[in-house]
Amino acid sequence: MSEKDQYNISAPEYDATPGTEAIVHEKGAQIGEAAELYGDVETAERYGYVARGLKSRHIQFIALGGTIGTGLFLGIGTAFTNAGPLSVILGYSFTGVAIYAMMQCLGEMATWLPLPGAIPQFAARYVDPALGFAVGWNNWYQAAITLCAEISAAALVIGFWNDVINPAPWITIIIVLIIFLNIFAVSIYGEAEFCFASIKIITIVGLLIMAFCIFLGGNPHHDRLGFRYWKHPGAMKEYQSTGNTGRFLGLFSTLVNAAFSYGGVEMVAVAAGEAENPRKNIPKAVRRVFWRILLFYVLGSLALSVTIPSDDPKLLGAIEDGAPGAAASPWVIAIYNAGIPVLPHIINAVILTSATSSANAFLYSGSRYLYALAQNRQAPRFLLKCSKKGVPYYCVGITVSISLLTYLSCSSGSALVFAWFQNLVTIANLFTWCVICITYLSFKKALAAQGFSRDELVFKSKFQPYTAWFAFFYFAMIIVFNGFAVFIHGNWDVSDFLVAYIGIPIFFGLFMFWKLFKRTKFVTPANADITTGKAAVDAEEALWPTQVPRNIWEKIWFWIA
Repeated sequence: MSEKDQYNISAPEYDATPGTEAIVHEKGAQIGEAAELYGDVETAERYGYVARGLKSRHIQFIALGGTIGTGLFLGIGTAFTNAGPLSVILGYSFTGVAIYAMMQCLGEMATWLPLPGAIPQFAARYVDPALGFAVGWNNWYQAAITLCAEISAAALVIGFWNDVINPAPWITIIIVLIIFLNIFAVSIYGEAEFCFASIKIITIVGLLIMAFCIFLGGNPHHDRLGFRYWKHPGAMKEYQSTGNTGRFLGLFSTLVNAAFSYGGVEMVAVAAGEAENPRKNIPKAVRRVFWRILLFYVLGSLALSVTIPSDDPKLLGAIEDGAPGAAASPWVIAIYNAGIPVLPHIINAVILTSATSSANAFLYSGSRYLYALAQNRQAPRFLLKCSKKGVPYYCVGITVSISLLTYLSCSSGSALVFAWFQNLVTIANLFTWCVICITYLSFKKALAAQGFSRDELVFKSKFQPYTAWFAFFYFAMIIVFNGFAVFIHGNWDVSDFLVAYIGIPIFFGLFMFWKLFKRTKFVTPANADITTGKAAVDAEEALWPTQVPRNIWEKIWFWIA
């Protein structure tokens, strides 16, 4: 059996383009793509296939909203109190540069071959089937656990208004809602994310404007704050040690927090397999990653740093007590301190929609990762079955069943469960990003070995392979040192150690299991399957209508979405 056959459902040669084009025109794009991947039309019609129902504005706002989760509204508070404002800004900036580098790699691969789930298929095709298995199941449980974390966060947020009622009813309502948004058609999911993302974007822009006004004294107290909180209590706080060492450890601690906040940024590639005109819309979304990071996280951190001190007793008390919802948000406490009424309740409602949006997005991505594993023959074949609207409903059902773990928060306390899930998910994200970088390096070699020039690509990432290597080593460093605090004298705790490092044996255990079970081999560049599925996408490319703006307003809208 050839290396391609080990991990590919079928391995038709790329010179089958004429037949693929005929199927696309006769049977439609869904069956055309499925037939090329599965090897014949009969199998494609039996299982069905996902539909390209995500419009340009859906993709752009999925990419925008995917970077704004509860981490930016809630999680940033812990980093802020531990490390101080400058450390938070630097931590989010450093991690943001690495995220941008990683997304350049992923964007090039997803534009070349926009497949549903994408990442597990790329790893299996270009590096090793065992790596595809490991990252696929790693991605799936990461999405499933993050789904629980976001639902738990939403229950925590509702407690801001009423912390007497048991969170179980709120958990049930949110689970039912996200099932509804995911089970019928991908376009419904796209519309929901468009609305959710719009709310989050308007809110963060509003918070930035508000912070600027408070900074200049435009608040009920008429107190011009300036950068006073950078002088006292200081720009960089000592953490776990004293002096320069303590300030460095404080900075390093923000890197892990930033990694959680950026989790989900790769969502746009997961949606590539269901995007209209992916060769245009995916590059458009990836190119804007830098500006999203700059606007939302770097400017957001700066805005927060001038409106609230890192030793604010309300913030410290809220974090220590696990205060519900907006009560633990540094943004809301800054608003209270400025003497602005009503706004905290509005921000809490936005945080609730943010958590619900993230849960919705991770149910979608988790189901598509499971679908990609089934395409790789690394999950049961029945998971390939799709509805007439192109929804892999078995994948959605299995993924959403994991959300039942969220009911643990009814007894353990939402804050404790959320913190535990947060740490476990961070390490899974980092492994995913490392695999993307390694996979890209193999993809780049495969292009060269098989006679494809990168100069002909629709989207060509810059400064390769240095960009990929930089991102890989950065994320690997955080994986190795993310639990550094437990090794400092007097801090040893078995539970903290396991939370920080349990993801390492899980990932390598998955890799070695498939490696030994299937006796897989690393894929050579000349044998890497970089073309199966491409012919159908190429055939569809000519069918997408060209958008021509009719006036200045449409020109602006087409630029945004």
